[in-house]
Amino acid sequence: MSANGSRTAARLAGVALNVAVPEKLAEFYTHHLGMTVDRSADLLRVGYGGPTACLELRRSPSPDPYVHDASDEYWKIGITLPDVDMAFEQLSRAGVAVTQPRQFLDIGYMCHLTDPQGFQIELLQHTFEGQPRTSPGNPDLPLGGGARIGQITLRVVDLEGALALYQRSLDMRLLSKQIVAGGYFTLYFLAFTDDTPPDSDIEAVVNRPWLWQRPYTTLELQHLSEPGRTVRHASAGNTGYAGLLLADHKY
Repeated sequence: MSANGSRTAARLAGVALNVAVPEKLAEFYTHHLGMTVDRSADLLRVGYGGPTACLELRRSPSPDPYVHDASDEYWKIGITLPDVDMAFEQLSRAGVAVTQPRQFLDIGYMCHLTDPQGFQIELLQHTFEGQPRTSPGNPDLPLGGGARIGQITLRVVDLEGALALYQRSLDMRLLSKQIVAGGYFTLYFLAFTDDTPPDSDIEAVVNRPWLWQRPYTTLELQHLSEPGRTVRHASAGNTGYAGLLLADHKY
């Protein structure tokens, strides 16, 4: 607790990416995804503001483009929003390649795209397919409005070590565990929060749409449980993942 009586807590503030041309990539995020640019402290960041995370775009010493691999430690950001169908239609009309929206198992209604420099993006609706939307999409707003960075996703093979770091060392709270049947992976969602999910069962499906509606960014761990799987960590100086950004805020 600080001297004035306020509490200080950590916040998942963003993810840093080494990219070949930061300014050009920022244009994609602002023009197509509705993010705003923050150039404070000589840094180039894009995001939606508020308590959600940002993308810190760092100039890579290497001019080589980033090529995503399914064994990379860093997977994607997830952008949560009220109306995935409207977001899909807007992006498609603008010539952005994006997958057809679909309900993925009992996890969420989503679609995927890749930014111009190779980084993965998921668009995830607040509610499941067929459920009422949290709000009607606005065709005059990017992605229909209401977008935020809802998840930053990392892959892990050492689940015990990862949970020891994020839960016990950093004091993040585990909000949801989502087993993907037959997919050889399980998803774990953690956040700096005191929020309590609707159902005390950490695997309850009802908690998932609730999770996609949080006003802050969660850390998503994709635990790869298939025998022999490995995770490739980014090398310094290469394009790609450069680390998570944590910040303190007072309340």
